[in-house]
Amino acid sequence: MQMVADAVQHNQTLLAYQPVTQAMAPRGIAFYEGFIRVLDPAGRVIPARDFMHVVEEKEIGREIDCHALQHGLQALKKFPQVRLSLNMSARSIGYHRWEQLLDRSLKQDPTLGERLVLEINEASAMAAPELVSDFLGRMQKHGIAFALDNFGASTTVIGHFRQLLFDAAKIDGQFVRGIHANRDNQAVVRALIGIAKQFDMFTVAEMVESREDAEFLVSNGVDCLQGYLFGGPSEALPWTEDMKQGKKVN
Repeated sequence: MQMVADAVQHNQTLLAYQPVTQAMAPRGIAFYEGFIRVLDPAGRVIPARDFMHVVEEKEIGREIDCHALQHGLQALKKFPQVRLSLNMSARSIGYHRWEQLLDRSLKQDPTLGERLVLEINEASAMAAPELVSDFLGRMQKHGIAFALDNFGASTTVIGHFRQLLFDAAKIDGQFVRGIHANRDNQAVVRALIGIAKQFDMFTVAEMVESREDAEFLVSNGVDCLQGYLFGGPSEALPWTEDMKQGKKVN
Protein backbone atom coordinates (compact mmCIF):
# COMPACT_ATOMS: atom_id res chain seq x y z
CA MET A 1 0.00 0.00 0.00
CA GLN A 2 2.76 2.44 0.94
CA MET A 3 4.72 1.65 -2.23
CA VAL A 4 1.68 2.49 -4.38
CA ALA A 5 0.95 5.65 -2.38
CA ASP A 6 4.54 6.83 -2.79
CA ALA A 7 4.48 6.09 -6.53
CA VAL A 8 1.26 8.07 -6.94
CA GLN A 9 2.56 10.98 -4.85
CA HIS A 10 5.76 11.23 -6.90
CA ASN A 11 4.15 10.50 -10.29
CA GLN A 12 6.07 7.26 -10.64
CA THR A 13 3.42 5.60 -12.80
CA LEU A 14 3.18 4.62 -16.45
CA LEU A 15 1.19 2.51 -18.86
CA ALA A 16 2.23 -0.70 -20.59
CA TYR A 17 0.47 -1.25 -23.91
CA GLN A 18 -0.71 -4.53 -25.44
CA PRO A 19 -2.23 -4.95 -28.92
CA VAL A 20 -5.72 -6.33 -29.44
CA THR A 21 -5.90 -7.93 -32.87
CA GLN A 22 -8.84 -8.44 -35.20
CA ALA A 23 -9.70 -12.13 -35.52
CA MET A 24 -10.39 -12.05 -39.24
CA ALA A 25 -7.93 -11.35 -42.04
CA PRO A 26 -6.00 -9.15 -42.53
CA ARG A 27 -5.86 -9.22 -38.70
CA GLY A 28 -5.15 -5.54 -38.20
CA ILE A 29 -4.81 -4.09 -34.72
CA ALA A 30 -8.22 -3.04 -33.42
CA PHE A 31 -6.85 -1.11 -30.44
CA TYR A 32 -4.27 -1.24 -27.66
CA GLU A 33 -4.98 -1.83 -23.98
CA GLY A 34 -3.08 0.33 -21.51
CA PHE A 35 -2.19 -1.38 -18.20
CA ILE A 36 -1.19 0.78 -15.25
CA ARG A 37 2.24 0.22 -13.72
CA VAL A 38 3.99 1.76 -10.73
CA LEU A 39 7.69 2.06 -9.99
CA ASP A 40 8.98 0.81 -6.66
CA PRO A 41 11.77 2.65 -4.75
CA ALA A 42 14.40 0.70 -6.71
CA GLY A 43 12.85 1.78 -10.04
CA ARG A 44 11.43 -1.66 -10.86
CA VAL A 45 8.19 -1.74 -12.85
CA ILE A 46 5.38 -3.34 -10.81
CA PRO A 47 2.30 -4.60 -12.74
CA ALA A 48 -1.25 -3.92 -11.58
CA ARG A 49 -1.91 -7.57 -10.73
CA ASP A 50 0.58 -7.24 -7.86
CA PHE A 51 -1.17 -4.34 -6.14
CA MET A 52 -4.71 -3.66 -7.44
CA HIS A 53 -6.33 -6.21 -5.12
CA VAL A 54 -4.90 -4.22 -2.18
CA VAL A 55 -5.88 -0.72 -3.33
CA GLU A 56 -9.01 -1.17 -5.46
CA GLU A 57 -11.55 -0.48 -2.72
CA LYS A 58 -9.59 2.42 -1.19
CA GLU A 59 -9.16 6.03 -2.31
CA ILE A 60 -5.64 5.28 -3.55
CA GLY A 61 -7.36 3.00 -6.07
CA ARG A 62 -9.25 6.01 -7.39
CA GLU A 63 -5.96 7.87 -7.73
CA ILE A 64 -4.48 4.94 -9.64
CA ASP A 65 -7.43 5.14 -12.04
CA CYS A 66 -6.76 8.88 -12.43
CA HIS A 67 -3.13 8.20 -13.34
CA ALA A 68 -4.14 5.54 -15.86
CA LEU A 69 -6.68 7.88 -17.44
CA GLN A 70 -4.22 10.78 -17.56
CA HIS A 71 -1.51 8.70 -19.24
CA GLY A 72 -4.04 7.27 -21.70
CA LEU A 73 -5.54 10.61 -22.64
CA GLN A 74 -2.08 12.06 -23.23
CA ALA A 75 -1.28 9.18 -25.58
CA LEU A 76 -4.53 9.65 -27.49
CA LYS A 77 -3.86 13.38 -27.89
CA LYS A 78 -0.30 12.80 -29.10
CA PHE A 79 -1.10 9.91 -31.47
CA PRO A 80 -4.41 10.56 -33.29
CA GLN A 81 -4.12 7.30 -35.25
CA VAL A 82 -4.32 5.18 -32.07
CA ARG A 83 -7.35 3.70 -30.31
CA LEU A 84 -6.80 2.81 -26.68
CA SER A 85 -8.62 0.96 -23.91
CA LEU A 86 -8.08 1.73 -20.23
CA ASN A 87 -9.15 -0.13 -17.13
CA MET A 88 -11.24 1.58 -14.49
CA SER A 89 -13.19 0.55 -11.43
CA ALA A 90 -16.88 1.36 -11.18
CA ARG A 91 -15.89 2.91 -7.85
CA SER A 92 -14.23 5.74 -9.79
CA ILE A 93 -17.57 6.82 -11.25
CA GLY A 94 -18.36 10.12 -9.56
CA TYR A 95 -14.79 10.55 -8.29
CA HIS A 96 -14.28 14.25 -8.92
CA ARG A 97 -10.69 14.27 -10.17
CA TRP A 98 -11.25 11.31 -12.52
CA GLU A 99 -14.37 12.82 -14.10
CA GLN A 100 -12.72 16.24 -14.29
CA LEU A 101 -9.79 14.77 -16.24
CA LEU A 102 -12.13 13.12 -18.72
CA ASP A 103 -14.50 16.10 -19.08
CA ARG A 104 -11.64 18.54 -19.68
CA SER A 105 -10.10 16.36 -22.37
CA LEU A 106 -13.42 15.85 -24.15
CA LYS A 107 -14.01 19.61 -24.19
CA GLN A 108 -10.55 20.22 -25.64
CA ASP A 109 -11.00 17.53 -28.30
CA PRO A 110 -14.58 16.25 -28.78
CA THR A 111 -13.35 13.52 -31.18
CA LEU A 112 -11.13 11.94 -28.51
CA GLY A 113 -13.99 9.87 -27.09
CA GLU A 114 -14.32 7.98 -30.38
CA ARG A 115 -10.87 6.45 -29.80
CA LEU A 116 -11.32 5.62 -26.12
CA VAL A 117 -12.54 2.33 -24.68
CA LEU A 118 -13.12 2.05 -20.94
CA GLU A 119 -12.98 -1.43 -19.41
CA ILE A 120 -14.91 -2.19 -16.23
CA ASN A 121 -14.53 -5.63 -14.70
CA GLU A 122 -17.56 -7.77 -13.92
CA ALA A 123 -17.23 -7.71 -10.14
CA SER A 124 -16.86 -3.93 -10.08
CA ALA A 125 -19.86 -3.41 -12.38
CA MET A 126 -22.05 -5.67 -10.25
CA ALA A 127 -21.25 -3.66 -7.12
CA ALA A 128 -23.35 -0.76 -8.47
CA PRO A 129 -25.18 -1.71 -11.70
CA GLU A 130 -27.54 1.30 -11.66
CA LEU A 131 -24.62 3.72 -11.30
CA VAL A 132 -22.72 1.96 -14.10
CA SER A 133 -25.78 2.01 -16.38
CA ASP A 134 -26.23 5.77 -15.94
CA PHE A 135 -22.51 6.39 -16.50
CA LEU A 136 -22.44 4.32 -19.70
CA GLY A 137 -25.42 6.24 -21.06
CA ARG A 138 -23.80 9.61 -20.38
CA MET A 139 -20.37 8.73 -21.74
CA GLN A 140 -21.47 6.80 -24.83
CA LYS A 141 -22.96 10.08 -26.10
CA HIS A 142 -19.34 11.25 -26.43
CA GLY A 143 -18.45 8.23 -28.57
CA ILE A 144 -16.70 6.35 -25.74
CA ALA A 145 -17.03 2.56 -25.97
CA PHE A 146 -17.26 0.30 -22.92
CA ALA A 147 -15.97 -3.22 -22.46
CA LEU A 148 -17.06 -5.65 -19.77
CA ASP A 149 -13.80 -7.14 -18.50
CA ASN A 150 -13.43 -10.68 -17.10
CA PHE A 151 -16.68 -11.74 -18.76
CA GLY A 152 -17.68 -15.17 -17.50
CA ALA A 153 -15.91 -14.95 -14.16
CA SER A 154 -19.29 -14.35 -12.51
CA THR A 155 -22.79 -15.30 -13.65
CA THR A 156 -24.54 -12.41 -11.87
CA VAL A 157 -23.80 -9.90 -14.64
CA ILE A 158 -25.94 -11.73 -17.22
CA GLY A 159 -29.14 -10.76 -15.44
CA HIS A 160 -28.23 -7.09 -15.89
CA PHE A 161 -27.38 -7.17 -19.60
CA ARG A 162 -30.51 -5.28 -20.68
CA GLN A 163 -29.60 -2.56 -18.20
CA LEU A 164 -25.84 -2.48 -18.79
CA LEU A 165 -25.35 -1.60 -22.44
CA PHE A 166 -21.68 -2.56 -22.85
CA ASP A 167 -20.25 -2.43 -26.36
CA ALA A 168 -17.83 -5.32 -25.87
CA ALA A 169 -17.27 -8.37 -23.70
CA LYS A 170 -13.74 -9.53 -22.86
CA ILE A 171 -13.90 -13.26 -22.17
CA ASP A 172 -12.05 -14.13 -18.98
CA GLY A 173 -8.64 -15.61 -19.70
CA GLN A 174 -9.17 -18.58 -17.38
CA PHE A 175 -11.48 -20.05 -20.04
CA VAL A 176 -9.24 -19.12 -22.99
CA ARG A 177 -5.80 -20.42 -22.08
CA GLY A 178 -5.45 -23.94 -23.50
CA ILE A 179 -9.01 -23.94 -24.81
CA HIS A 180 -8.20 -26.05 -27.89
CA ALA A 181 -7.71 -29.05 -25.57
CA ASN A 182 -10.36 -28.34 -22.91
CA ARG A 183 -13.91 -29.34 -23.85
CA ASP A 184 -15.46 -27.84 -20.72
CA ASN A 185 -13.96 -24.42 -21.45
CA GLN A 186 -14.96 -24.77 -25.11
CA ALA A 187 -18.60 -25.14 -24.04
CA VAL A 188 -18.35 -22.17 -21.67
CA VAL A 189 -16.77 -19.91 -24.28
CA ARG A 190 -19.28 -20.87 -26.97
CA ALA A 191 -22.05 -19.93 -24.53
CA LEU A 192 -20.39 -16.62 -23.63
CA ILE A 193 -19.94 -15.72 -27.29
CA GLY A 194 -23.60 -16.52 -27.95
CA ILE A 195 -24.78 -14.36 -25.03
CA ALA A 196 -22.58 -11.45 -26.08
CA LYS A 197 -23.78 -11.58 -29.68
CA GLN A 198 -27.40 -11.75 -28.55
CA PHE A 199 -26.86 -8.37 -26.90
CA ASP A 200 -24.91 -6.91 -29.87
CA MET A 201 -21.58 -6.92 -28.05
CA PHE A 202 -18.37 -7.68 -29.89
CA THR A 203 -16.11 -10.18 -28.18
CA VAL A 204 -12.44 -10.15 -27.21
CA ALA A 205 -10.64 -13.28 -26.00
CA GLU A 206 -7.88 -12.56 -23.47
CA MET A 207 -4.75 -14.63 -22.75
CA VAL A 208 -4.45 -16.12 -26.23
CA GLU A 209 -1.08 -17.82 -26.12
CA SER A 210 -1.10 -20.50 -28.80
CA ARG A 211 -2.05 -20.72 -32.45
CA GLU A 212 -4.31 -23.69 -31.70
CA ASP A 213 -6.28 -21.63 -29.18
CA ALA A 214 -6.53 -18.74 -31.65
CA GLU A 215 -7.83 -21.02 -34.40
CA PHE A 216 -10.54 -22.43 -32.12
CA LEU A 217 -11.63 -18.94 -31.03
CA VAL A 218 -11.74 -17.58 -34.58
CA SER A 219 -13.73 -20.57 -35.81
CA ASN A 220 -16.28 -19.98 -33.05
CA GLY A 221 -16.87 -16.33 -33.82
CA VAL A 222 -14.64 -14.29 -31.49
CA ASP A 223 -14.10 -10.82 -32.96
CA CYS A 224 -10.72 -9.90 -31.44
CA LEU A 225 -7.76 -11.70 -29.87
CA GLN A 226 -5.40 -10.48 -27.15
CA GLY A 227 -2.45 -12.26 -25.61
CA TYR A 228 1.23 -13.11 -25.82
CA LEU A 229 0.71 -14.84 -29.17
CA PHE A 230 0.28 -11.35 -30.64
CA GLY A 231 2.47 -9.38 -28.23
CA GLY A 232 2.85 -8.77 -24.52
CA PRO A 233 2.40 -5.48 -22.65
CA SER A 234 5.23 -3.05 -23.40
CA GLU A 235 6.21 0.21 -21.73
CA ALA A 236 7.52 1.34 -25.12
CA LEU A 237 4.94 2.65 -27.58
CA PRO A 238 4.18 -0.49 -29.64
CA TRP A 239 2.23 1.31 -32.37
CA THR A 240 5.36 3.08 -33.57
CA GLU A 241 7.04 -0.28 -34.19
CA ASP A 242 3.84 -1.81 -35.60
CA MET A 243 3.58 1.01 -38.14
CA LYS A 244 7.22 0.51 -39.14
CA GLN A 245 6.45 -3.16 -39.81
CA GLY A 246 3.45 -2.19 -41.92
CA LYS A 247 0.81 -3.50 -39.53
CA LYS A 248 -2.53 -1.81 -39.93
CA VAL A 249 -3.44 0.23 -36.84
CA ASN A 250 -7.11 1.18 -36.78
